[in-house]
Amino acid sequence: MPTSKTVYLQNLRTTNTHLQSNSQIITDAPSDNHGQGEYFSPTDLCATSLTQCIITTIGIYCKTKEIEIAECYADTTKIMRNTPRAIEKISIDLHISIANADEQLRQIIERVAHTCPVARSLHPDIIQEITINWF
Repeated sequence: MPTSKTVYLQNLRTTNTHLQSNSQIITDAPSDNHGQGEYFSPTDLCATSLTQCIITTIGIYCKTKEIEIAECYADTTKIMRNTPRAIEKISIDLHISIANADEQLRQIIERVAHTCPVARSLHPDIIQEITINWF
């Protein structure tokens, strides 16, 4: 069964429907590649998917261990190369707060962050720079 349906809207845009939930995402080509940059580009979504997957994987681990995440957020930076045009690097600045997290738990969470399915699925030439900031 398909996961999603993508329809070209013209002007380098697509609408993408998640078939299970019927939620939608519109994409636009980036402004440096003939688009208007008014929505996520496909490569923006790829980079952001890495961040979402890392946070979700940490969340799953914490849920199974009954560890409460007080707060978690991240900034994602995507760097493109031109020839061939592709993602060169994804930098993630992740901030996480877990009450009473000792050094052992922090090390486990940092290992978990690097095992998410998207991280494992990206081409090995893409540099994944993940910085975890505890607060």
